[in-house]
Amino acid sequence: MSNSAKGSVTMRVIAGQYKGRQLKAVPGKNTRPTTDKVKEATFQIMGPYFEGGKFLDLFAGSGALGIEALSRGMEWGIMVDKSPKAIHIIHDNLKALSLEKETEVFRADAFRALQAASKRGLRFDLILLDPPYAKGDYEGLLNEIVSLEILNKGAMIYCEHDHSTVLNPLHKSLSLIKQQKYGGTITITIFRNDA
Repeated sequence: MSNSAKGSVTMRVIAGQYKGRQLKAVPGKNTRPTTDKVKEATFQIMGPYFEGGKFLDLFAGSGALGIEALSRGMEWGIMVDKSPKAIHIIHDNLKALSLEKETEVFRADAFRALQAASKRGLRFDLILLDPPYAKGDYEGLLNEIVSLEILNKGAMIYCEHDHSTVLNPLHKSLSLIKQQKYGGTITITIFRNDA
C-alpha cells in the first residue's frame, strides 16, 4: 500500500501471476486496506503459493486479499461485502485482471454468505476475515464456519483484527498456526482446520 501525492491509497498484487499489478482501493474511511508488509508475511505462512483450492473472502473491501490468493495459485473464490462501493471496486479490479470467471461476488452480510455457501455444499481451503475492527464478531463467525462444516481438512482461516481483540481456538478442530502483531494496531491470527 502506498500513498500518492493526492493522499489516495494505491495497492498492488505482491506475488504470483499478477505480481506488481495495481488495484483500486475503496474510497472513504470505512475500508482499511491490508498493507503490503502484512500481506507478504501472512501469505508466506499460509502458502506462500497454492496448488489450486477455493477461498471465501467475507469482508472483501477492494478484493485485494482474494486477488492475492488467486495470483498465488488458488483456482476460484467468492468475495462478499455489504458495501455497494466495495462491490463496485471489486468488479473493477477483477475486470482489470480478467478474473471474472475465477470469482463470484455478492453483496451480503457475512453470516448470510456463510449460510448460502453451506446450502450450496461448498467447502473452502482458505477463509479471509478482515472486518471493520469495531464491528467484527470473530467468535460468532468462527463458530458458524466450524458448525457449517465448510472447511476442507488443512484449510486456513485468516483473521485481521486490532490488538485489543484476543482470538483463541474455540474448537478442537482448529489449531492456532500464527498470531503476530504488526505496527501499532494490527494483529493477524491464523487458524488451521485439522478435522
